[in-house]
Amino acid sequence: MYAWENVPVFRVVLYEPEIPQNVGNIARTTAATASELHLVRPFGFRWGDPRLKRAGLDYWPHVNYVLHDSWQAFLGSLPPEGRIWAFSTRAGRLLYEASFADGDYLLFGPETRGLPPEVLARFPALRIPMPGPVRSLNLAVSVGVGVYEALRQIGLGRTW
Repeated sequence: MYAWENVPVFRVVLYEPEIPQNVGNIARTTAATASELHLVRPFGFRWGDPRLKRAGLDYWPHVNYVLHDSWQAFLGSLPPEGRIWAFSTRAGRLLYEASFADGDYLLFGPETRGLPPEVLARFPALRIPMPGPVRSLNLAVSVGVGVYEALRQIGLGRTW
């Protein structure tokens, strides 16, 4: 048993996710990293979608998730000390320039449009570098890159 088991190290926030398979894969990542998953409605799929369950495999009992009916409901649930890092291909600051801390929220937008400008203007925005010819990474891949960089920064990987 790990010292941090059942305590969210990071909180992954999916703003209006559209693809159930991505959410299922992200749920697996949050279970693997003892992170908390926040899902902000509306979704582009039904919550009980079989593709969601299939992508999460048998890890759903280990996923610590919170459903929020709206963006305002999510914002209302934040503790006063809650820090949010918004991920966007439009951000100027690289992921590696952030200083992550235990308990931070890592916010990701919907697959086809990303986070809206008003959300990006409110929080520090980070970009995952992509030197190749693609516009963006898959959402589940982006979450994995973000969470594992945050874990690396706080040194948690040394305890595994």
